[in-house]
Amino acid sequence: MATRNVAPVSTSDFRRLAEKKLPRFLFDYIDGGANDEVTMAANCDDFRSIKLRQRVMRDVSNISTKTTLLGKPVDFPLALAPVGMAGMMARRGEVLGATAAKEANVPFTLSTLGVCTLEEITAATGEPIWFQLYMLRDRDAVKALLKRALDNGVNTLLFTVDLPMPGLRRRDVRNGMYGGEKLAMAVGKATQLATKPGWILDVGIKGKPHTVGNLSDIVPDPTNLDAYAKFIDSQFDQSVTWKDIEWLRSIWPGKLAIKGVLEADDARAARDAGADAVIVSNHGARQLDSVASSISKLPGIAEAVGSDVEVLIDGGIRSGIDLVKALALGADGALIGRPWIWSAAGAGKAGVSKLLSNFKQEMRVAMALMGVNDVSELNADLIDR
Repeated sequence: MATRNVAPVSTSDFRRLAEKKLPRFLFDYIDGGANDEVTMAANCDDFRSIKLRQRVMRDVSNISTKTTLLGKPVDFPLALAPVGMAGMMARRGEVLGATAAKEANVPFTLSTLGVCTLEEITAATGEPIWFQLYMLRDRDAVKALLKRALDNGVNTLLFTVDLPMPGLRRRDVRNGMYGGEKLAMAVGKATQLATKPGWILDVGIKGKPHTVGNLSDIVPDPTNLDAYAKFIDSQFDQSVTWKDIEWLRSIWPGKLAIKGVLEADDARAARDAGADAVIVSNHGARQLDSVASSISKLPGIAEAVGSDVEVLIDGGIRSGIDLVKALALGADGALIGRPWIWSAAGAGKAGVSKLLSNFKQEMRVAMALMGVNDVSELNADLIDR
């Protein structure tokens, strides 16, 4: 009996499509977490444990999901998070995500480690995007990246602070991404690639060039992804402190969000260093395993900084209902990483557009059934405790 094609309607549907299309080492790179993936499970499980209050007989004829995120008017409070090497998961993956985000009127964030350049994305969207930065040891390289961002109209910088060194990601070692004998890794990757001829043609061939995008001017061999990975590892600066954030604030004229905050005192320190926003995040559970989930830390951080800065959340959000829960618990908005790259890998730009449409509609339905018309009405009273 022939298998019936089923249209994807949820984030998990897109994840399954991505798993079918990607070579195993690439799928596990975006799908996996650190160590035993305890925190990765908690990121989603803790969202599931939150119960909402259903309210009836309320006039919900004027539902609006519109708001602003870091000064940008948006159709609903969601942004696409930075995903490293997105252009290896889908053909010109960063451009694909950025154009889908533009059509949905939500922000797209380009990773420092993206494949596509700022120039390519800006040419495709015709409007500014957000840019994510790591603090490299080479401060002149940091300045050059910031200038390049400004030259391309970027006005919002997400600075990631939870990566003094990469976490231990066991799936990547098992699948030959890194950490093994060079020949064995090469053979393993070649074997996995051989099972995905569709990816080889669509991404591997038609998706070229596979360079390091905005770092191509400073990476010794921008076409050699192994050399690029070693160079990046050597550039992670383990000496960064809040004084470096103050330095960054002094040379960056746009909006500044600090990404990777899980404790209230760190959120206050980010605020005091000049941040416009803090992003509650455990790096998608790819760094310190057994740390708390993002959603469990959100209320405390929101209370600690009050209205002084915007509070966004990243990690574990898989639906518009999860987004509503985050807003009710104090977030001004949220970022999604795995969901958008799964949908891009599994179904291209149409997949990302469908995913974003799903999130918005799920949010609207949840708001209607909770008896609220505007995102500003979402608060902790709507959480069933």
